[in-house]
Amino acid sequence: MKIAIIGTGHVGLISGVCFAELGNKVLCIDNDEEKILNLKNGKLPIFEPGLQELLDKNKPRLTFTTSIKEGIQEANIIFICVGTPPKPSGDADLSTVESVTIQIAKSMHDYKLVVEKSTVPVRTGVKIKQLMEGKVKSGLSFDVASNPEFLREGAAIYDFMHPDRIVIGVETVRAKKILTELYKPIKAPILVTDIESAELIKHASNSFLATKISFINAIAKICEQAGANIEQVARGIGLDHRIGPEFLQAGIGFGGFCFPKDLRAFRKIAEKLGCEFSLLHEVEKINESMKKLFVTKVEEALWNLSNKTIGILGLAFKPDTEDMRYAPSIDIIQMLQKEGAKIRAYDPQAMPVAKNILKDIEYCKGPYEVAEGADCLCILTEWEEFKGLDLDRIKSFLKSPVIIDGRNIFEKEKMLKLGFTYYGIGR
Repeated sequence: MKIAIIGTGHVGLISGVCFAELGNKVLCIDNDEEKILNLKNGKLPIFEPGLQELLDKNKPRLTFTTSIKEGIQEANIIFICVGTPPKPSGDADLSTVESVTIQIAKSMHDYKLVVEKSTVPVRTGVKIKQLMEGKVKSGLSFDVASNPEFLREGAAIYDFMHPDRIVIGVETVRAKKILTELYKPIKAPILVTDIESAELIKHASNSFLATKISFINAIAKICEQAGANIEQVARGIGLDHRIGPEFLQAGIGFGGFCFPKDLRAFRKIAEKLGCEFSLLHEVEKINESMKKLFVTKVEEALWNLSNKTIGILGLAFKPDTEDMRYAPSIDIIQMLQKEGAKIRAYDPQAMPVAKNILKDIEYCKGPYEVAEGADCLCILTEWEEFKGLDLDRIKSFLKSPVIIDGRNIFEKEKMLKLGFTYYGIGR
């Protein structure tokens, strides 16, 4: 099939490259001229494991352009993958979706299937359809569909090719036939719904996962007070097949663009529909409290933070990505700086992005440089590189053998035997 992808962020670019891998001809469209020029030259604007290799492999089936008109005229299926950032109110900003929809309608000369892949509030599909009906040339037909993405940063290619399910929200048999045929090479259940249900599935899924994370973090606080071990408690909970072990890892909370944004947006959606969803407010409140709890642990370990040098390992909101959006590290570092601490940090991928966000920080070339002369070492992202550190060497570099582990990557008993003063979450 011929596919146009409008927007080359994480979702759009990964979807475009993966659709090409499935044998389709794909036009990726973005109004950022520098980004498109780099993509034409094979240079990626994001870090995602395996993406560079897949891009290079599928160059013959991939085209990059800044012209929506060119893309629309060539494609049968158009995926809207533009950003929907949060407004101060928590509502999703759909101005780019609106702008792109108008351009699609004006550029059409034959039937098109327009698919919203960006995370949007329920009933956005209705608004896209109404907007297009007022803009398309008389006699032209089109369909609108919803196909929410469930791509985890750091594992997005695997998630695209091996999804738990593929959700398509459609109104017509024609749209259903096109999308089921498109996804036929992927061996996964296809759930066909109405558009409104598909739109809700994405927000509901992310909000539920965020709730699961906040729940286990609330339990972690109880474990600390009771002298219990959160990892044993989480394992006991997760072995119940009705609950499962995923997203039951206690830590400093969730970050990234999706969970915080979607949580707030879903609250606003419910509010506008006359449904109070106060549970989601508590989920957000617990998540914020974990960052404060971590800083309290640092204060407990060092007593006074003023003029202390604190080593930070990990800045990205999760491993295998450079994404700093809503990363817990930002608030934690700023709280430490406010108390007068000096920060030394390292992240395998996120430092170029972090340098534009976090100031007055010494960025280091590796973990051992971070540890050298530091009063303590803080783990904020669970990169595999950190799990394999030479801990004796780390201990020799630290001014005091203190580690505050915000992701529980080390075993407490082992750390104590090695002579560290060790703080985890819920242990």
